[in-house]
Amino acid sequence: MGDKKRSIGLAGAIAIGIGGMVGGGIFAVLGEAASIAHGATAVAFAIAGVVAFLTAYSYAKLSVTFQNRGGTITFIDNAFNHDLFAGSMNVMLWLSYLVTISLYAVAFGSYAGTFFPDNHTELLRHTLISGAILMPGIINLVNASFVSKSETILVVVKLIILVFVIVVGMPYVEFERMSPAHWEAPLAIVTAGMVIFVAYEGFELIANAAEDIKEPEKNLPRAFFGSVVLVIILYILIAIITIGTVDEATLMKAKDYALAVAVKPALGHVGFVLVAIAALIATFSAINATIYGNSRLAYSLGIEGELPMVDKKGVDNPKYGVVTTIILSLLMANLIDLTEIAIIGSASFLLVFSVTNLSALRLYKEIHGNRWFFLLAFISSSAALITLMVHTYHSNPNAVYIFVAFMVLSLLFELSYGKLYRKKFSTKKPSE
Repeated sequence: MGDKKRSIGLAGAIAIGIGGMVGGGIFAVLGEAASIAHGATAVAFAIAGVVAFLTAYSYAKLSVTFQNRGGTITFIDNAFNHDLFAGSMNVMLWLSYLVTISLYAVAFGSYAGTFFPDNHTELLRHTLISGAILMPGIINLVNASFVSKSETILVVVKLIILVFVIVVGMPYVEFERMSPAHWEAPLAIVTAGMVIFVAYEGFELIANAAEDIKEPEKNLPRAFFGSVVLVIILYILIAIITIGTVDEATLMKAKDYALAVAVKPALGHVGFVLVAIAALIATFSAINATIYGNSRLAYSLGIEGELPMVDKKGVDNPKYGVVTTIILSLLMANLIDLTEIAIIGSASFLLVFSVTNLSALRLYKEIHGNRWFFLLAFISSSAALITLMVHTYHSNPNAVYIFVAFMVLSLLFELSYGKLYRKKFSTKKPSE
């Protein structure tokens, strides 16, 4: 594809990465990180950022060689020749996005609940969570083009509000609260970073736009590294503001809407309401965009025979994928608590990114990358996943069981439906 047909410059590519990361994740998991790492929350975000940065190198090299809207799916398929392992991981990626939608919906419910009396019921909470999925779902069914048109504006609004929070909050920071005396053990800090890793996962969306990016050999690496570094800085500053301005008891009491509480010292209740509204916008738009993307991922996997979304008449509006995404997200969001969703989401993407790093390692000659850097990326993401799973097994085993169930489900789906469908498809193809 020539550059004349490419419409996205470097700034636009970086915006895609930042928009993918700074969605609802930071609003959803900030309190979770603080509850584990305490005074070292900023360090936890930095550790997670290092894993994201190393993985971004793999994505940058893979994206330059395989410029395809399939992104992660394309990389894994090229490395493993669309075998059982690759097919299972593709289904796992689809499930991972369902988890992020659930995470954003639960965060939406937590922030929306602050506008109601303190004694609001569980029924109201589940109604808010469900509404956060149903409304964007309906938008995707009725007018999917609205999603892409509105997302750029919403990303700018989110960034402006977050930068505003940092600027007004910095004078109120008490740095003593972040001294090593208030840190948890090193393993707990690393674990906190892995629990909130889901807040970084969105940079891989740049890969899906690779074929539309101008001067890809130069701009794709710059976009991956630039967006990840900028978001690492942003998250560390937000963590500093949150831990440094609010005493721990208050923060733990309000950990589901921690960022809104963090701005109170500077702006009082007005600031609390402002950030709560920003969180609602951020999580709603993130759900909107993720349903849009995941429904199309479901359709792509359906064409490959890995999910039952094979109505070829629905190429431009894959409604089966939208409806399936809505139903499964509703179940997850209402049946699994926020901590477990955050852990499952982070573990899922750490697994997918580990496999992507392994794909880059297997293809290092073809993609002209440094195999030692790919190996380091693979080791870091795999070690992060293992650390998260071991710690979680002792503190919240239910989250581990659900994550393992997701992996088993992906494998069984590929063994049964995927294999049978592709065999049938391949036998028909020669006669077409």
